[in-house]
Amino acid sequence: MTIQTSKSLSEADLSRLIEMAWEDRTPFDAIEQNFGLSEPQVIAVMRSELKRSSFNLWRKRVTGRSTKHLALRSKLVTRAYCTTQYKHKS
Repeated sequence: MTIQTSKSLSEADLSRLIEMAWEDRTPFDAIEQNFGLSEPQVIAVMRSELKRSSFNLWRKRVTGRSTKHLALRSKLVTRAYCTTQYKHKS
């Protein structure tokens, strides 16, 4: 998958990327697998797309959070999201 920037993502993909970045249990590795963006690139997208106060709150929230980094995550956590989390299309 090619590396994308926020400008090359569709509005729906950008919205989903931001949603995944906010989710506590979705690791940056899952975002990279879905969108081809590394953690520093996700941070750059969040910085450009969020208000400064929202970005600062998000950075404080995810910095050092073990569930956002697979290497820090407990081996007991076997999935990245809640099974009821995703929106179902009718």
